[in-house]
Amino acid sequence: MAATGHFTPGIFKFLADLADNNNREWFNDNKGRYESEVKEPILNFIGDFDERIESISPHLVADTRTNGGSMFRIYRDTRFAKDKTPYKTNAGMQFRHEAGKDAHAPGLYLHVEPGSAFGGGGIWHPDSKTLGKIRQFIVDNDDEWIAAKTDARVLERHKLEGDSLKRPPSGFDPDHLLIDDLKKKDHFAVGKYTEDEVTSPDFIDQWTEDCMNVSPYIGFLTRALDLPY
Repeated sequence: MAATGHFTPGIFKFLADLADNNNREWFNDNKGRYESEVKEPILNFIGDFDERIESISPHLVADTRTNGGSMFRIYRDTRFAKDKTPYKTNAGMQFRHEAGKDAHAPGLYLHVEPGSAFGGGGIWHPDSKTLGKIRQFIVDNDDEWIAAKTDARVLERHKLEGDSLKRPPSGFDPDHLLIDDLKKKDHFAVGKYTEDEVTSPDFIDQWTEDCMNVSPYIGFLTRALDLPY
């Protein structure tokens, strides 16, 4: 068990205040709070999780770099967005596969937000080529897929979520037994956390155990892309 927790209620208080004051002037005036309550605890969490992640998969990465690492930037990309508020009101971490170059790679994700903390693993919004490989792999390994998605460890704390096509994907039998899975555009196992859980001294232990439990599901999706797991 970790001696002390990584996160305090201050991370939720800062993010809630940011949601009420999402402008550069306020953020600059409160940047010290961001550094101490959000950025530093997240980087410490990532660094400590790096010591554990190999037990889940030696091919997943916990990267403490502040640019291009596991921590998502607080700054929003507003170039093509109607919402021009400059900052995200959540803190996100992704522990993606070593072969991945962006947030759409298979891996683990942890999201900290007031009233909406969650985490899990899988693959989110992959491109069409990647999605086609996953669909074909499901068809070719249907028994293994069913075992992975119904694994009691996976479903103990997680629900399988993701957007789906309204119609069966082209090239696949619309009457296939697993057509609902083949229609999916995302495959992600999501578990929710309370603020008390996130700020508890042993949260990193709980997170590690939950990641190990969803490993069969992530492993299938990773192997579908011809990647080691």
